[in-house]
Amino acid sequence: GGTGSGLGALILSRVHEDFNDKMKCTFSVVPSPLVSDVVVEPYNACLSLNALLDCTDLIFAIDNEALYDIC
Repeated sequence: GGTGSGLGALILSRVHEDFNDKMKCTFSVVPSPLVSDVVVEPYNACLSLNALLDCTDLIFAIDNEALYDIC
């Protein structure tokens, strides 16, 4: 949600500043409109993905709908 994406972006920014010489990798769940009906979910995802692109070296994007189908 908004708290996870916002706080995650803030923490990732601090880690990027403090450990700039280290490789940073994230596992991120990308929202799906079929699983959730929260209106602001795509906006939260876009804003947090911007921080991910700026502060990480490697991003594993996991589709929320695919995870839902597995479980």
